[in-house]
Amino acid sequence: MFRAQFPASQRLLSRLRIALGRPLRVSTSALIVSATLLASAQAAPPAAPERSEGEGLYERLILRAATVINGEGAPAVGPVDIVIEQDRIVRVDAVGYPGVPIVSPRRIEAGPNDREIDLTGHYVLPGFVDMHGHLGGSADNIPAEYVLKLWLAHGITTVREPGSFNGLDWTLDHVERAAANQIAAPRIVPYVGFGQGSVEPIITAEQAREWVRNIAAAGAAGIKFFGAPPRVISAALDEAQQQGLGTMMHHAQLNVVRTNALDSARMGLTTMEHWYGLPEALFTNQRIQNYSPDYNYQNEQDRFGEAGLLWQQAAAPGSERWNAVRDELVELDFTINPTLNIYEASRDLARQRNAEWHDEYTLPTLWDFFTPSRYGHGSYWFDWTTDHEIAWRENYRLWMAFLNDYKNHGGRVTLGSDSGYIYKIYGFGYIQEMELLREAGFNALEVIQAATLHGAEALGLEQDIGSVVPGKKADLVVVADNPLGNFKVLYGTGHYRLDDNNQPMQTPGIRYTIRDGIVYDAQALLSDVRQIVRDAKAERAANE
Repeated sequence: MFRAQFPASQRLLSRLRIALGRPLRVSTSALIVSATLLASAQAAPPAAPERSEGEGLYERLILRAATVINGEGAPAVGPVDIVIEQDRIVRVDAVGYPGVPIVSPRRIEAGPNDREIDLTGHYVLPGFVDMHGHLGGSADNIPAEYVLKLWLAHGITTVREPGSFNGLDWTLDHVERAAANQIAAPRIVPYVGFGQGSVEPIITAEQAREWVRNIAAAGAAGIKFFGAPPRVISAALDEAQQQGLGTMMHHAQLNVVRTNALDSARMGLTTMEHWYGLPEALFTNQRIQNYSPDYNYQNEQDRFGEAGLLWQQAAAPGSERWNAVRDELVELDFTINPTLNIYEASRDLARQRNAEWHDEYTLPTLWDFFTPSRYGHGSYWFDWTTDHEIAWRENYRLWMAFLNDYKNHGGRVTLGSDSGYIYKIYGFGYIQEMELLREAGFNALEVIQAATLHGAEALGLEQDIGSVVPGKKADLVVVADNPLGNFKVLYGTGHYRLDDNNQPMQTPGIRYTIRDGIVYDAQALLSDVRQIVRDAKAERAANE
């Protein structure tokens, strides 16, 4: 276990180094950690530079005549003036009626030191919460600046970092600098992969508790589990509750038979990632997934190909077992963070591989990582067939049916992207997640609620973020087009359509992302990212 003790009062001063550069010695049942992380162990990538973008803070910032979608489920309302003092919203005032001049005598008058922004015709939403956003950690040498600016440019103002795979000290440095607005970044909520940094296999309940206490003292906000023996994971979850840590789990196939999503929810897990573990909780005619005889978990095409058959083995929608699992998870206040987008290539590889943003926004090191390889996690296109894609389409149909049913019965569903894998780029993958929840049956306001207030609730931050109401942080997204009619207007590449002169054009995407009252020009951030990609390509060409 960790040798040093870290008192809670020194959390953000004393660094507990949990780096991938050292071998991870974990129990056999937690082999997934080494299988997916150690294979790409590397030195930490370049840290984010000091902030040079963003206007503010202002003593008072007034956003004039916007239409507000508040994130709590209320319909859009406008024109509205939003008054921000420092980093907090202090007023949200309806000031007139759409389509006619504003004549309200009650509007707040701007003082000589106030900053005003006319947002006539624009929509304002709460800042988005990405519940599964890796700050690099997949391909080699992904600069933090690249990731952070793509997140901000897509309206993401809060990110739960699931794993701190570049090292907890590196991640906490970015947490602190983001909190102080020293870097252009969302706020970062740092989680640590269970067992990371341990010099002993975690095989007892007390070892699990000690590990949890140490990472809490070091400054982690939560733990990401992949699986462990039930006695170990139960102890870790109990200790996490005592330490005030959040918990999330990817129910890996190596452990899911002993601990499925319902089992872990009963133990106190607060959030499940992806969908593994949920079909297994819905089994009625078996206990173990029907693997082919030659299946090998270390073969990535086996792993993902047969995962596409899993929902078909679960209880049918509306069946007694389906309803019982759904209702118990709702009663346990369990959060499902599906990351639908990260598996999109499984049902339509060509579309994801040829997405329009790759040319200008995908780093060459990421493109290499996405390319089929027997050594790369998620690069599983060894021989991806028509039948694979058809199976995955059915997988999505059933998965989406559960998510929509869960939401309709009061369950919390949030948005996470998991970008950096499987042809998914930071920010862009998050907007795809919105489109996929819409496909699942969520109406547009429900998607926005999942992306904002429900993410804030799952993180315990709903008093500060997640909706556009007085008293909360000034975390806002400003876009010129109505996202309720078309989420594509939120992409960094905008929406492709005809203009009034019958000419094809791209809408501009998000105009501003406001985080802690600081106003970022989203288009300037995207320009920075394009330059980072151009420079990386030029450097590669010069070295070839």
